[in-house]
Amino acid sequence: MLKVLIPTLMLIPTAWLTPAKWLWSTTLTHSMLIALISLSWLKHAMETGWSTLNLFMATDPLSTPLLVLTCWLLPLMILASQNHTATEPINRQRMYISLLTSLQIFLILAFGATEVIMFYIMFEATLIPTLILITRWGNQTERLNAGIYFLFYTLAGSLPLLVALLLLQNYTGTLSLFTLPFSCPLHLSSYADKLWWAGCLLAFLVKMPLYGVHLWLPKAHVEAPVAGSMVLAAVLLKLGGYGMMRMIVMLDPLTKDLSYPFLIFALWGVIMTGSICLRQTDLKSLIAYSSVSHMGLVVGGILIQTPWGFTGALILMIAHGLTSSALFCLANTNYERTHSRTMLLARGLQIVLPLMTAWWFIASLANLALPPLPNLMGELMIITSLFNWSWWTIVLTGAGTLITASYSLYMFLMTQRGPLPSHIIGLDPSHSREHLLMTLHLLPLLLLILKPELIWGWAG
Repeated sequence: MLKVLIPTLMLIPTAWLTPAKWLWSTTLTHSMLIALISLSWLKHAMETGWSTLNLFMATDPLSTPLLVLTCWLLPLMILASQNHTATEPINRQRMYISLLTSLQIFLILAFGATEVIMFYIMFEATLIPTLILITRWGNQTERLNAGIYFLFYTLAGSLPLLVALLLLQNYTGTLSLFTLPFSCPLHLSSYADKLWWAGCLLAFLVKMPLYGVHLWLPKAHVEAPVAGSMVLAAVLLKLGGYGMMRMIVMLDPLTKDLSYPFLIFALWGVIMTGSICLRQTDLKSLIAYSSVSHMGLVVGGILIQTPWGFTGALILMIAHGLTSSALFCLANTNYERTHSRTMLLARGLQIVLPLMTAWWFIASLANLALPPLPNLMGELMIITSLFNWSWWTIVLTGAGTLITASYSLYMFLMTQRGPLPSHIIGLDPSHSREHLLMTLHLLPLLLLILKPELIWGWAG
């Protein structure tokens, strides 16, 4: 644990003390080394259950894949942002890298925490760097509005969680994840207990986000700079799923009755946000709404509490993290060349940038869950376990899958195929930096086909 945490902490002084000319290469190399070291967590996690640093920091099969994803993403964010921030003063570039690093530190502490209160504090702490990234480095003037939406949705959702956790502490005498699953079962029956149940899950459902409390997500995604969008889609949404998996173990007797409305919202959200994707004109907005649709399946998988549902949810979270981050990078490469996110204004790019089209094709197919990819594994496991729970769900999930395929293909055809508009002249060629970035997103996704047990979680 420390062999990752201490180098990550040292990245902040590195970013401030490196000479300007070496800033990006040094921080990239440093963060890539951290990412490679973090892969060693995957080696032991599958056999041992918990492997601890001390009483407050530990990893287990559920948190390990998410921790590795977090570490893997920092070098990719640095790689993606280099061109975006090149015109800024050097101190602002240093600040930008420091914010990304601080976000990684908070995320490692959140996923590695064994005390629920420590998890809660780190869960809230990730708000601050993300908020600064959105409001300071966003593209349009609406970024302040987006920042306010992001802050207040998340805060309003997570304050009941704090009260719920303090009540739990009073009742059980501990908030350690080691002992909570073994503490005497809670006899939840009264009306107040139902409110407590909702308080425990609301924060995570807003963060996921569940359809209905998802309005902050498209705004935040569209206004954030490329690194902000990447980390939001790839890791911050997964905090919600991770928190739900940890808390739902303790909410046992009530969940089977109270989860109905949330399941309905989640599955209805898969269809609704998919349909919204079909009529988007803004590229980033389309990718953002597709995240809500995928996370709806994850919420469904977690709420029915079967081993298959949990495993499918974890697999889909990891696969979606890599896929949607890759799509945001591709949207950014388009934006840097055409200075517009409107799909109608930048179509037919296959003629100009054929190799980029290959990346678009692979990422779009991953998004619509092409057979051997982990995306399909996760979706199939969740859909199977939902079908086992109630066969009516096949109507919703089936329609959702069809719509997902439709908008993924629509996105690919709109951006890449067709005639090149006459106003697009003098585009930059694609750089090797961008090809490396896409390779580092999609290669892990393809390699996970060969060893899926790394992201199975508890079911292994």
